[in-house]
Amino acid sequence: MGAMPDRILVVDDEEAIREIVCSMLTNAGYVCQQAASGLEALAVLESSDPFELMLSDLMMADLDGIGLLERSKEKFPDVPVIMVTAVHDISVALAALRNGAYDYLLKPFEREQLLATVSRALENRRLKMENRNYQMNLESLVQARTEQLKGANGKLQAAMNDLERSYDITLAALGDALDLKDAETEGHSKRVTAFTMAIAKEMGLPRDQILVIARGAFLHDIGKMAIPDAILRKPGALNPEEIVIMREHCYRGYQMLRKIPFLGEAAEIVYSHQERYDGTGYPRGLKGEEIPLGARIFSVADTLDAITSDRPYRPAQSLDAAREEITRWSGRQFDPAVVKIFLSMRNELWEELRRETDSQMIYRVASTKS
Repeated sequence: MGAMPDRILVVDDEEAIREIVCSMLTNAGYVCQQAASGLEALAVLESSDPFELMLSDLMMADLDGIGLLERSKEKFPDVPVIMVTAVHDISVALAALRNGAYDYLLKPFEREQLLATVSRALENRRLKMENRNYQMNLESLVQARTEQLKGANGKLQAAMNDLERSYDITLAALGDALDLKDAETEGHSKRVTAFTMAIAKEMGLPRDQILVIARGAFLHDIGKMAIPDAILRKPGALNPEEIVIMREHCYRGYQMLRKIPFLGEAAEIVYSHQERYDGTGYPRGLKGEEIPLGARIFSVADTLDAITSDRPYRPAQSLDAAREEITRWSGRQFDPAVVKIFLSMRNELWEELRRETDSQMIYRVASTKS
């Protein structure tokens, strides 16, 4: 038997709009149920089989879309919400995003827009659920393995190493999922991880610390999984409200990772990867050595990859141009000690690492002898 179709709750106080939206979704293979108000929607959520997604009008009597969003998130946090609004209510729609809505649709919208937004929301939900289940299973597995092998000379460490390797494979898949969501940075996480590890190795850091830093570098943008596609994929410049939401990805990523085995330290790097050495970064305005070392190393590697990669607004620049830019910002954006190590490394190494990442050889640097 195939998988059951996703169930979607459509909430709008205009029956004609509900019927049109449900017709589009039903023809696309989804199961739809309607609610004529926010209060009716809450009753349906309470009494019906679980829903995978809710589409809600923003302006409704009694309980509007914002109120419905807040109350549904309390009891049904796993049901993503797409807000439907008119253009003149865009500021309210952005407020809804800050309150936890997945995305918004502007009226009038085409069938293709509706189906694309619904598909992305459901895929985002699926990835989050899979990640949560994996976390729960991993925690149970770690505990079971620890208890089972406690006291067995030498075997415990070997088992934990195997488990850690398996976990890194899963992290790679999670990073690939983020690349699919944020197509502009496809392959960026793999390259910047390799560059970060190379600098950390050149600094003489121990292998265990390099692996921690590598996980933080690889997952630095994982919080973007929680950023609405309307902002993440926006072709033009973000407005001030959208910038505030985008900047939340550091904290969102930290919250996602901090309770996962093996990732407690890496989560701190994710939290701090947009900080600047002079204290002008975000989200906490950390300065100097207040910023984790891994994040300070990552900052140089991230800029190296950004400058030497193609972007929609400019072609890739040379490694020498990257060296000049990083030197110029030493002591302001970057830790001078890290910059000094970076400048001592030959250009051929970065070219070699870029080729290796194309072959999925992300962790080659750490596997060599320290």
